[in-house]
Amino acid sequence: ELIEVEHREGVTVVAPAVPRLDAAIAPAFRQAVVDRVERGERRLVLDLGRVEFMDSSGLGALVSILKAAGSQGAMALCQARGSVQGLLTLTRMDRVFRIVPTRDEAVALMAAAPTGP
Repeated sequence: ELIEVEHREGVTVVAPAVPRLDAAIAPAFRQAVVDRVERGERRLVLDLGRVEFMDSSGLGALVSILKAAGSQGAMALCQARGSVQGLLTLTRMDRVFRIVPTRDEAVALMAAAPTGP
């Protein structure tokens, strides 16, 4: 399975079940999450705890998911560490995404986030 999904407090938590978010995986990962957004799951947490490596394809997938959630949605990232956190900082994506240390903090943040018109 490419992703693991948990629902908590009206929030969809998606965790890539693979250690690499690269060109081989990113398109399928993006589609799996965007499908959920299109079904109305608009409060998202992406738990990057298992991801050890992410390249520009992985970053592009995250941006696509954020765009899919759009103004009706809210999204946070959690447990980014090592080179993944470094990439987010280097590319200034840490200014685009809400990034928090833990899954619990991310769920609480998204459960309280305003969504939709």
